[in-house]
Amino acid sequence: MGQSQFWKKNKGKIMSKKIGIICAGDDELAPFLEELEVSGTVEKAMLKFYEGKLCGFEVVILFCGACKVNAAIATQILIDNFHVDAVINAGTAGGMDPALKIFDTVISTEVAYHDVEEEILTEFHPWMKSVFFAADEKLLNYAKKAAPKISTKGKIYFGRMVTGEAFITDDGRQEIIDKFNPLSVDMETGSIAHVCYVNKIPFIAIRTVTDTAEHSGSGTFEENLKESSKIAKEVTKAVLQEMSK
Repeated sequence: MGQSQFWKKNKGKIMSKKIGIICAGDDELAPFLEELEVSGTVEKAMLKFYEGKLCGFEVVILFCGACKVNAAIATQILIDNFHVDAVINAGTAGGMDPALKIFDTVISTEVAYHDVEEEILTEFHPWMKSVFFAADEKLLNYAKKAAPKISTKGKIYFGRMVTGEAFITDDGRQEIIDKFNPLSVDMETGSIAHVCYVNKIPFIAIRTVTDTAEHSGSGTFEENLKESSKIAKEVTKAVLQEMSK
């Protein structure tokens, strides 16, 4: 996205800006609510938005529900109704790269849909040059500065995420790897990045791994969901703290 309006208007004074944080599910949201200084809540489109402060920033936090459409609805409301200046997608994901282990965290450099034909994005709105939505450069730089200072379970990786309308176990895994070579897969990040792209809003995703090819299945996801969600929260906080300096 390059030099966005967030950074142009801000001229480095980030603390006056509002950050939207989107989680997919309530378990992913829970660790944030434990630390959020809540100033109010708003309900819209069957979603509950929590307003408050985190790491000194004004934030609006919610869980949007699984799948691309739910994530897109939440993101557009954050932009239109709450006037957020940047969006962070925080939560969990499935590991796709064999190097990733459970409780490792992926921070997005770019995101794509693994189940949308390329021409839909390049030949029609939003007429992209490629199928990849890039993370905001400055948010990514803050994340890279924060990463060496973070002490959590697992390692932190920077790279490609993919999104689609399916929980990936063994079926379809190799096809996605062959086409996209992603670090992780989930059901929301691509659509959040898509909405931010068309609205020119800085975006980055922070996802902690709950399951891998070696340890796959919904049972593994459920077993590791809460711990992975706590890790994603800690990494997100570290990035916000780096931004506040």
